[in-house]
Parts: sequence; structure tokens; C-alpha cells
Amino acid sequence: MHADRITDSISHHAEGPYWSETWGGLRWVDMLAGDIMHLDAAGATHRIATPSPVVACVRPATGGGAVLALEKGFALEDADGSIDPLPPLWEKAVRMNEGAIAPDGSFLCGSMAYDQHPGAASMWRLLPDGTTRELFGDLTISNGLAFTADGTRAYFVDTPTGRVDVFDWSDQDGLIGRRPFADLTGQDGHPDGLTLDTEGRVWVAMNGGGQVLGLDEHGEVHARITVGARQVTACTFGGEDRSTLFITTSRENLAEGEDPQAGSLFAARPGPLGPEIEPLFGV
Repeated sequence: MHADRITDSISHHAEGPYWSETWGGLRWVDMLAGDIMHLDAAGATHRIATPSPVVACVRPATGGGAVLALEKGFALEDADGSIDPLPPLWEKAVRMNEGAIAPDGSFLCGSMAYDQHPGAASMWRLLPDGTTRELFGDLTISNGLAFTADGTRAYFVDTPTGRVDVFDWSDQDGLIGRRPFADLTGQDGHPDGLTLDTEGRVWVAMNGGGQVLGLDEHGEVHARITVGARQVTACTFGGEDRSTLFITTSRENLAEGEDPQAGSLFAARPGPLGPEIEPLFGV
């Protein structure tokens, strides 16, 4: 299966795509530019600036707004589009990277050091009342995170491990009981962002490999989508019928003219549908 290119190379480091009816289409981030990208129903793209040099993740919130992970912490977007950063969580050379809305309506986001120092990153949790908590540390490049439809488990990537892991979820304690789900060290590329479909399969962007892998319930590769850019960063299901898999790519560390489709948004229709229930921050 091959993904179609649906935009020009409009982002430097595109990440974190997410489809939501609350904001009328697809949003993703041009992470290191500090901008949110938006694809509207007519297929036009828009760039939305944030008050941070980095915006790592954006997810929908109740009331039509959103919750954001910025360089050193979180922010809330009101329904009118105004963005209010919360107090920074650290001052060290570490930035937020990727996250998801948990079953209880809290927002989880993991971090990474700018120099990718092993063990320097952590997983953070923002509760709807504005309080924050560091759930655990000893991560390196905290990446894809997605919860099952029943809210009992979450799939997660710390990229240098070469694995997809699975956690159990507790409203009180957060992510617990981490264990390996799929070893992808023998595949082309490194696991980055991921998403789930309604059949319980895991779709993983393979950065450096120019592909998205579909994993079955045993963690085995059952589908492979080739992408016309090597640095594939993340994916999500969306569209009116939730059958389109949107795929982001990056131009980070590439020379001008190298990998010319990098930074574009791609899409494929692999067969299954995305989740019917849209988790919102604050529910």
C-alpha cells in the first residue's frame, strides 16, 4: 500500500496529527516552528502561531478549545483561539514531544532532551483542574501514545528502545505495568508516533524508514504503508467516515533539495476505521 501526498512540503518538522470535529478537521504541529497546522474541510491549510518556540502536541478540549504541550509545559486554548500558557515545569534543555488524552480527561505528554540524552525525559500529566504531576522518568525520546477504546490500556513508544510497549491505565496512578508489545528493531526505521483503529490494531510511523506499519494483536506486522518521505513522524485516523490515515513527515536535519517530499502531509485508506469516541481534555 502506498500513501498519497496531499500537501506540498509546508512543514519543517510535522508531528502529532489529530482529527477532531470540535475544530473542524485535522490539526498537527510544525513542532520546532511553534505553529499549529490546520487542514479544513475544503482541503486548504492554515498556520496558527503559538506563544512558544516549540509546540509539541495539540488535542481537543471541552467547550471547543484545546490543550497544548509547549516547549517546557502546557497551555490551554480557549474557544476563541486565544492561548494561555501554564507555568513552565522546568528550565533545563528538555522539551515536550508527544502526548494523548487519557480516559479520565487528563492530558499526558512525554518529553525529550534536545541532545537526546538517555534517561533525561519524563512522562507528565495535566489534570483538568490545572495541576500537573510527573508520572515517571528514565525515558529518552518519549513518542507515540494512544489509549484503547475501553480505556484499560495504552500503547507507547520510547524511540531508542526500538519497541512498542503497552501499559495498563489507572485513573488514580496513571500508566502502570509497562511491558513490551512489539520489537521493531528488525524493521526499516525507528518507531515514532502511533495510533489505534477500531479493530485494536496499532499503526506505527517508522522514522527514517519511509513507512507506517500496521501491527496485529500479537505485535506482528500485518500491513505496510510506504510513504514518499523517509522521516515519517506520526499518523492518525480521520475524515468524515474516519477511514483516512493521515501521516506527517519531517524535514529536520535535511539539506535543501534532499528528500523533496519531506515535510508534506500524506494520506492512505488501509481499510479499518479510526475510533468512534473522541476523548476530550476536561471531560
